[in-house]
Amino acid sequence: MILEWIRFIVGTIILCCGLLIFALEVFGVFRFDFVLNRMHAAAMGDTLGIGISLIGLIIFSGFNFTSLKMFLVVIFLWFASPVSSHLIGRLEVTTDEELENYCEIEDNCQP
Repeated sequence: MILEWIRFIVGTIILCCGLLIFALEVFGVFRFDFVLNRMHAAAMGDTLGIGISLIGLIIFSGFNFTSLKMFLVVIFLWFASPVSSHLIGRLEVTTDEELENYCEIEDNCQP
């Protein structure tokens, strides 16, 4: 009985931390002006927020086959989200004609 309460409290704290990270992500997306800054806030918030939230749900669920599947989802998202964000950011850098208005570009870093 006491172990279930400890698991519930720890899972709730970790899940609330994940929700706090999602709230900070939403604030960052609406606060930043440039699209690459917004995208960075969204990508980092999604990767970390989903990971921490799913770890909280794994603790709620206990250690069984469902928690193994959630852990595999965490691993997949930690690999897929940064890669997809990098590709979208790179597309923005190569196609944005007004990039010089928003940031400094060095001559040796041209795409």
